[in-house]
Amino acid sequence: MTAKNFINFHVLISHSPSCLNRDDQNMQKTAIFGGVNRVRVSSQSLKRTMRTSTYYTKALGTSSTRTRNLENLIPIFTEQLQNEFEPALIAKTMELFVRAKSSDEEVKEYDETNEAAESDAAPKKLAVAPWSVEEIRVLCSIVREVTLTEEEVTKAKAAVAKQKGRKKKTEQELLDEALTKKRVKAVKDKIELVRTAIGKSVDIALSGRMATSGLMTSVDGAMAIAHAITTHAVEPQDVDWFTAVDDLTSDAGETGAGHLDTQQFSSGVFYRYASLNLRQLQVNLGLIENMKSAETAESRAQALAIARHVLHLLATVVPSAKQQSFAAHNLADFAVASFADQPISLANAFEEPIKRDRNGGFLKPSITALAEYWARIHAAYGLDETARAFAVQGDVALNGKPVATLAELESWVVSDGQA
Repeated sequence: MTAKNFINFHVLISHSPSCLNRDDQNMQKTAIFGGVNRVRVSSQSLKRTMRTSTYYTKALGTSSTRTRNLENLIPIFTEQLQNEFEPALIAKTMELFVRAKSSDEEVKEYDETNEAAESDAAPKKLAVAPWSVEEIRVLCSIVREVTLTEEEVTKAKAAVAKQKGRKKKTEQELLDEALTKKRVKAVKDKIELVRTAIGKSVDIALSGRMATSGLMTSVDGAMAIAHAITTHAVEPQDVDWFTAVDDLTSDAGETGAGHLDTQQFSSGVFYRYASLNLRQLQVNLGLIENMKSAETAESRAQALAIARHVLHLLATVVPSAKQQSFAAHNLADFAVASFADQPISLANAFEEPIKRDRNGGFLKPSITALAEYWARIHAAYGLDETARAFAVQGDVALNGKPVATLAELESWVVSDGQA
């Protein structure tokens, strides 16, 4: 059997009354789907919950540091790398490769006959981006070995007298420019080492990173996660009027609360969907060179080992918002993993909102709808897809015997769908 490149994860999880994800108005996030209102938990919220969880740290290591404030990140990484590099080198390296200026302006080659143009534009503000200490370690290692030759120094010094115009640069400025250019070239020549270092932070390998400034390296995410929505219509009109009693005033005989506020909340069965591109994950981890490279048994096995943890996280982690008030620490009631040739969402199983069953619940009919829709899509398109399902209550077979526990489903994923 030809190895499939994608794993699709489908999870149904019933949350008791809660408010797991809020908007800028402190209201529950929602979405219109199938013409009705659904409660929503954003993919950003789910991804952050996954990478900051105790399970993630135990299974996949420390996640990256996400920030837009380079000045705050430099001392953190400097402390972590202080036994390996000079603090000034670490700061200079990070400023060079993370700074909020156009890299083209920073490394523009000095023309011996024309002064390099200077940009009048103000530096752009950095976007929030993930940074790995392993990446900075490799960058510092490369930069530390770069020096100017005597010929390069002589050339830079000679350029001082050839400058024209008002904005003449000092000899030291031209030497710094020459060194910067050489450092940038050295990093570009060893960019695969940098990519491999980035891949050691699994959350970047999974979610990717968009280059927004300086010479930072972009990473195409291997995992796509949809916003989780309820399988049924929900009008989140439930409002908790909560108070805080001031003990000191009540002891003095005063009545009433010291604080009064409101919080919107609701409950529902949520559909979580994610797809994992196994080949892209192997590229991001530095296990294979590019998307056209042949994967090895070892590189695929490493990707599948991460995939099992992704499944576990999707089935078990819950956003922390308002949990001290609602404690909606619910685990998945149903989970499906499938090996396929393409990402395939089953959200349309719930385009027509689920109706309560005769006992008044949404969970069982949601599980039934998901399994039936998977079977219809599989037959209609002749999909060559292998799937297994896990249910807390009852057995739900797709195209194979259902598993009894989540651990069994994880083992099935690690075995490449062969067990």
